[in-house]
Amino acid sequence: MTTRPASPQPSGPTDATPPRVPAAERGATVIPDKVVARITARAAHEALAGQTGTSLAHLGLTPPRSTVAVSGGTARLSLLLDLPYPTDIAGASREVQHYVGQRVARLTGMRVTEVTLTIQHLVPSGGLEHRRVR
Repeated sequence: MTTRPASPQPSGPTDATPPRVPAAERGATVIPDKVVARITARAAHEALAGQTGTSLAHLGLTPPRSTVAVSGGTARLSLLLDLPYPTDIAGASREVQHYVGQRVARLTGMRVTEVTLTIQHLVPSGGLEHRRVR
């Protein structure tokens, strides 16, 4: 009977296991500006609904619209929105800016450097009704 010596067992990773590549070298996730703009508008909607305690449609407010500028992992956000009247415009604006900035940063992983608001209308509690002065 003939015996053969056993082949040596590899002490490190086998050829079937690929080497680990650092995350920064594997690639990047790219989020289109249009997607960031939709996230921004949705976050503004959430912020306003939280402030008012009801839906925006119930108050006669139009949904927020947004535009964004994304560059190198940072985002500048611009919002066009309506606010209910009467309201503390400065306080409501600060709350919306803070909430939107935090929410977009959390959902996208981007650093939000600016949140600009343009208040298009102040909508009275009863909604935008065309009333006649008598």
